[in-house]
Amino acid sequence: MDRLDAMRLLVAAVDAGSLSGAARVAGLPLATVSRRVADLEAALGAQLLNRSSRGLSLTDPGADYLAACRRILEDVAEAERVASGEFSAPRGLLTVTAPIVFGRLHVLPAVAAFLKTYAEVAVRLEQTDRVVSLVEERVDAAIRIGALPDSGLRARRVGAVRWVVCAAPAYLAARGRPDRPADLAEHDCVTFASLMPADRWRFGPSWAPGRADETVRIHSRLMTNTAEAAIAAAVDGLGLTRVLSYQAADAVASGALRVVLAEHEPEEWPVHLVYPAGMVPQKVRAFIDFAAPRIEASLAGAASR
Repeated sequence: MDRLDAMRLLVAAVDAGSLSGAARVAGLPLATVSRRVADLEAALGAQLLNRSSRGLSLTDPGADYLAACRRILEDVAEAERVASGEFSAPRGLLTVTAPIVFGRLHVLPAVAAFLKTYAEVAVRLEQTDRVVSLVEERVDAAIRIGALPDSGLRARRVGAVRWVVCAAPAYLAARGRPDRPADLAEHDCVTFASLMPADRWRFGPSWAPGRADETVRIHSRLMTNTAEAAIAAAVDGLGLTRVLSYQAADAVASGALRVVLAEHEPEEWPVHLVYPAGMVPQKVRAFIDFAAPRIEASLAGAASR
């Protein structure tokens, strides 16, 4: 019996919830998968799986053994990557995630330049506004905006962003320019619902001398789930919107939007390029060293416009 192969089939069966699911994943007959898992149990002298019409469940010894299998298989995979040269030279597939707008404006140009420099590396850039688990989803590096939790990830700071409230010049001419957060009660707003409540905005850093946090109620005429939609609606004159500075940078630079209430905004949010701790493949190390200063320069340039 190939013990590693049997371990892989056991993990596949648990992840799929059935032996037939593991058979589909492995491309093997169900009878073969069932026999190899049974042979593994016989060799160990322990029942690993409870089998019923409702599916599979782990026994207590099975749960402990499964955890050990995952560790062993990951160690074997890492040893194979070392042997193939993944840790000795930048090569292979690199997976990077970034927020949608940030990725388009600041990460994609760095990735394009990186690919021109490292011919043996391919990149999968996933642009999403959800927080991706690097370990569970096998991601090599990610952009994180905001304070970092104590996650064990390595991090390299590449800049900072801030909240901005902005509106089209025509809207401000018709409805007036708010001078303080309380003035928002007289205005229409376009809200980016995935980052903040749709009915209130918070202003003022509590750490600033003489200033306290202030939460004001707003009237949201349009709620969206993307910053780009909120910005487009604000440019069209539907109201004031509040997004992160890099998201509105192009519209502000072109004059399509004007920033208001800047002196009342809370503290900046740090931006980091994060990657898993442990043994770092050369493709990841090369990308961090190559992309971090370029992203930092791009973000600084957008902030100065």
